Amino acid sequence: MAATETPPTRELVKELTTEASTLIRKELALAQLELKEKGRRAGIGGGLFGGAGLLAVLGLGALVACAILALATAVAGWLAALIVAVVLFAGAGVAALIGKGQVQQATPPAPEQAIHSVQEDVQTVKEHAHR
Repeated sequence: MAATETPPTRELVKELTTEASTLIRKELALAQLELKEKGRRAGIGGGLFGGAGLLAVLGLGALVACAILALATAVAGWLAALIVAVVLFAGAGVAALIGKGQVQQATPPAPEQAIHSVQEDVQTVKEHAHR
């Protein structure tokens, strides 16, 4: 039985390096194609979300017009529009006040409890270091 010749280690390392390099390049090319496709889909999805938002705003306008027309059956048209506008501005004012309160609770944007805790820890270490 003839002994099979194994290639020298040097050739094996060279072949491994070449094949690994080729594999990495192909994997990077595949990742690039995949990211391009996902980016394209994300762009289309974002555009569709924007279109949906625009349609929702237009629908809200139609509902406001509906409320004005419905109220106009009981009072003059200009008064119906004024009443609906006042109600909308009152709602905006309430939302703004609630939002202002939330923002004030969130500011300053520093983790105050964590800072206080660290300061207490530092003080404790200083006290024990002087003993």
